Amino acid sequence: MKCPFCGHNDTQVKDSRPSEDGLTIRRRRFCPECNSRFTTFERVQLRELTVLKKNGERRMFDREKLARSLGIALRKRPVAPEQIEQLITRITQKLESIGESEIPSALIGTTIMDELKKVDTVAYIRFASVYKDFTEAKDFEDIVDELDKSKK
Repeated sequence: MKCPFCGHNDTQVKDSRPSEDGLTIRRRRFCPECNSRFTTFERVQLRELTVLKKNGERRMFDREKLARSLGIALRKRPVAPEQIEQLITRITQKLESIGESEIPSALIGTTIMDELKKVDTVAYIRFASVYKDFTEAKDFEDIVDELDKSKK
């Protein structure tokens, strides 16, 4: 692992342990070149995912982009950072377990919405307003009505 401070290629692992969620391994590392310490996290990746966009373009799945999108939807909501990380992991694992390496962007969007609905309905509505490109207040009313019907 390359040192993020000096770029030295040979860092040493000083401590490894499972993270709190049990889905990643936390490693404390040491750089013998600059004497810096840093932490890395490792997680299981079942397969490389490629996103197939509506216009036919293909892009590598970006977990960080997913995290940013969820961060925006969940901003100022009572959801702990650990819950957000678990949500990201759940979504990623669902997509990886489909068995295909190319995933349509529409499937990613609906998977995110399904998972967000379970965590926070306000964040779900926020995400849906962007994902479904709401253009008027009635679009919000429709999704709230849909939420009410699904709860009954």
